[in-house]
This record gives sequence, C-alpha cells and structure tokens, in this order.
Amino acid sequence: MKNSTRIQLMVMMFLMFFSWGSWYGQMSKYLLTTLHATGDQVGNAYTTFSIACITAPFFVGLIADRFFSAQKVMGVLNILGGIILFFLSQNKDPETFFWYILAYTLCFAPNLALSNSIAMNQMNNPEKEFPSIRVTGTVAWIVVTNIIGFLALGDQVAIFQISMISSFILGIYAFFLPDTPPKADKNSSIAQIIGLDALKLFKDRSFLIFFVSSILICIPLSFYYAMANPSLTDSHMQNVENKMSFGQASEVIFMLLIPLAFTRLGVKKMLIVGLVAWVIRFLCFGYGDGISSEWILFIGIILHGVCYDFFFVTGQIYTDQKAGEKVKNAAQGLITLATYGVGMGIGSKLSGIVLDHYTVNGIHDWQAVWMVPAAIAGLVLVLFILFFSDKKEAASA
Repeated sequence: MKNSTRIQLMVMMFLMFFSWGSWYGQMSKYLLTTLHATGDQVGNAYTTFSIACITAPFFVGLIADRFFSAQKVMGVLNILGGIILFFLSQNKDPETFFWYILAYTLCFAPNLALSNSIAMNQMNNPEKEFPSIRVTGTVAWIVVTNIIGFLALGDQVAIFQISMISSFILGIYAFFLPDTPPKADKNSSIAQIIGLDALKLFKDRSFLIFFVSSILICIPLSFYYAMANPSLTDSHMQNVENKMSFGQASEVIFMLLIPLAFTRLGVKKMLIVGLVAWVIRFLCFGYGDGISSEWILFIGIILHGVCYDFFFVTGQIYTDQKAGEKVKNAAQGLITLATYGVGMGIGSKLSGIVLDHYTVNGIHDWQAVWMVPAAIAGLVLVLFILFFSDKKEAASA
C-alpha cells in the first residue's frame, strides 16, 4: 500500500470516529441536563444505534455493495447525516429528539462496514496493515472527548454541532478516497448477508454459550455507554469526559497485549478475565465517589480496555477460528448483528427503565442502578464458567 493511500485511510477513520465520539458518550448527559429527559427517553435514544446496526447490513449488503462505489455511498450518507444533525441541534423536545437521532444513526451506522470495505480493498495483508489504520479511530475518540471535556461542552448542544461539522467534512472527503467499486456478485441472499449461514456453528455447545454470553454481556455494556457520564458527573468527578478518555487509552494498551495473553491464558481464561472485569467495573461505579474515593471510579474507567478487548476482540478471534474459511464472514456478521443490534438494544432500553426506577424527585440512586449491570455480568460469568470449554485448549493440555 502506498503511504499516501495509508494516510488517506487513516484520515477517514479519524474523521468517522471523531464524529461518533463527539456525541455518543455525552448524549445522556445532554438529554438529562439540557432537555430534562426521563431515563426511558435516554434509553430510547441509545436504542437507535442498535436499530441502525440491525438495518445497516441490509442496506450495505443489498444496495451499497451491489450498485454503488463504497466511497460515494459514504460521502452521501455523511452529508445527509450532517443535515439531520443541523435540525437535531435546533430541537428542544426530548420526544422529538428520538426521531432525529434515529435518522442520524441510520445514516452513520453503515459507515462502520463501508470504512472497513474501503480500507481492506486497498490492502494486500489486512491482518498486518489494518490495525495501524483502525487505531486512528480510537485516537480520534480520545481527542474529541478531551476537547469536549476541556471546554465543558458535555451537556451542551455543541456535541452535535461538532459532529455535524465533521460529518460534512467526511462527506466531502469521502469522494476523494480510493475507488471501491460495487461487488460483482449480486446474488447473495438475505441469509448470507446477515450471517445466517453461520447458524450451523450452534451445533457446538461452547460456541452457542459464547454467542448467548456475547448478547447478554452487551446489556451491561449499554449501561456503561448510556449512564457512565451522568453518573460520574453526579458523583462530583471533575472533567468527566477527559477522564473517561483513559478508557479508550487502556483499550489501545490491552489490544497490544492480546497476542501475549493468548499464549499465556488461552481463549477461555481470557474471556473469563474480561467478564470478571465487567463485574468489578460496575461495582467501582456503584461504590466510588468523585470527592472521597475518585481512584475507585478511575479503576472502573481504566478497566474498559480489559472488558472490551479481552471479551469482544478475543471473541472475534475465537469466532474466526471456530468458523473456518467458508463461513467466517457470515459468523462475524451474525455476532455483530446479535451484539450491537440485539444485545445493546435490550441494554439501552433496560438502562433507561432502571434509571427511572431508581430516581426519586430528580435524584438518581446510582449505586442501585450500577448493581443491575453488575448482577447481569455476574450471571453471565457463572453461565460461561460452567458451560463453556475450549476443546482445542483441552486437547493440547
């Protein structure tokens, strides 16, 4: 790959995650503080991303991949998304907000697949070349959340205005990306597009347990994305957005440790470590305080890298190994649809219901709120320990 192409792709990833990171973690604070939304309205707003993740494979697989160049589709979607964000930023009603953010996420979600397609189409060896390009997205998330934190914009409409501007920039920039023409095969079935060809993997009990666990652990994951910012703010932590960016930094560090951990621990132990970290982090959020015990909250933030990398990234590698060459793409598609679509959708809705349940006279009982995802993560951990086994690992032992 040419260095100029590599830089183009890195800028693409940076702009895409800059747009996403500017509002995603802060949206709940904006809704609760500025629009005075209920917990249920906050949960509904976060379910829009899951709805978009469910519909995106159909859009990309049935339309974009068949008839249009990927970079042109990305350009149009981001310009349209910027227009929607302009109208969203004028809105003051939390009920109407749902429809605006739904329209925007429907435009944004296909970017995740389109950007990968554009990047990998230029690569001879994606396993070696892709990580250095993808990591710029994590860097962008860190940069934009720190900008928002330093400027104290977390509860302001500016978080969507920043995303609007970067969406327009990415939309225009996309038309100058390397050409990624539509795929020649237009005969893929809906079952192939959403990964149903991988259902035969469920004959393996351990893979089925992993699949169910992946969906269930996305429920507490949604609690983190939706509720961490306002919870930490209410605990009197200062510069919340800046401090939460340490979670993305830890994600980069633990990503680099995965090869070593695979050698030392194996699949099952890595997945268990990830699940244990989920339980610990929610207990930290429940019992930490921004005044007397901020270090406990910091543990919860920094554990994000262990939670995400040791379960989700390790899970993607495990899925790739289990599926084999013929259905590995279908298997990854099915996992993505089930986790980001179904699991996080349930979690987003549940998080809003739980917040309302533990809110009295506008005061949120965050300790009680965080015990719910901690309990769910604990149940998933027990389920996983009892029923999952890595046959390869057992055979080698």
